[in-house]
Amino acid sequence: MEINVRGLKKYYQSEGKVIKALDGVDLTIEANKIFTLLGPSGCGKTTLLRCIVGLETPDEGEIRIGETIVWSKEKGLYVPPEKRELGMVFQTYAIWPHMNVFNNVAYPLQNMKLPKEEIADRVAKTLKFVQLEGFENRPSTRLSGGQQQRVALARALVAEPKVILFDEPLSNLDAKLREETRKELRVFLTELQITAVYVTHDRVEALALSDMIGVMNKGKIVELGTPRKIYFDADHRFVADFIGRSNLIPAKLLRQEKKHTIVETPIGEIACHKRTFEQDAELVLCLRPEFINTEKPSDEHTNRVTGIIRQMTFVGEVYEADVRIGDETVLVKLDPETTLVEGDELTLSMKPDHCLLVSR
Repeated sequence: MEINVRGLKKYYQSEGKVIKALDGVDLTIEANKIFTLLGPSGCGKTTLLRCIVGLETPDEGEIRIGETIVWSKEKGLYVPPEKRELGMVFQTYAIWPHMNVFNNVAYPLQNMKLPKEEIADRVAKTLKFVQLEGFENRPSTRLSGGQQQRVALARALVAEPKVILFDEPLSNLDAKLREETRKELRVFLTELQITAVYVTHDRVEALALSDMIGVMNKGKIVELGTPRKIYFDADHRFVADFIGRSNLIPAKLLRQEKKHTIVETPIGEIACHKRTFEQDAELVLCLRPEFINTEKPSDEHTNRVTGIIRQMTFVGEVYEADVRIGDETVLVKLDPETTLVEGDELTLSMKPDHCLLVSR
């Protein structure tokens, strides 16, 4: 089911100041897609999610779920959360410790006063779907973090909502379990063919889970796109920097060629992925460490620069090296078995398609 948000504003008062939690948000979330709201803490993503659910009341704008307007300042409409046909998975899971798995999952159906036979049937089917078949009588206090997350997902799904929303549901898991659960969740949501809205500050979660990502900052949607578009071809400096580690280097437009945009930078003249800018535009060159090559390039169009390794840090799968080129320091990833040491000269190469220009 499609979700449409138009002109949404939400203000808070704090220490005598007005805080714009949402500043005129316009957004369309396609039906049966996994849409992620990504951004730093305090950017407004959870406030937007809570407005869609009905747990927060906006100050201006309109929210439509499917064909139904669930909130409108202009029309004076408000549909309470329990009437919006939504499922919600919270950051803390909200699993009741005094209930077993069955009763936790069955709770929404019991509130709906459904027959016991129907409740039992729907709970059984949902637990099977989230791979918790046979856990019906397990006390919730004897579940792992990943199992609790699946119970929370089952409870959100059992009432057959038209949309399911997630508020940073993996943030309390350790790194390994978070990775495993993220993969499971992607499989579950893809199989369900349901509209899902997912809130996170974790860029890896957003890239791995999403069909579409909306990057938020200071109460606004800064950029919308597929994970690949956001990662490889961001339009804004904030997005390029937030979505992954980047070397951000000031650049000045020199000329446009048939296939590339040529800029002057403190590390030299660089051919970049072609983009159109005004001649006097203030630009930033974005170089991701994983796309900086230290082997001899085979393509004559590849950019080459030479610097000195100032520092090397072993982080397991790679060495992270700070390479000094003129007055700039560029972060580079080196093979963990490299024989290079600090003080060595190193030639770097970058394909133009991996040299991204964004506005300052």
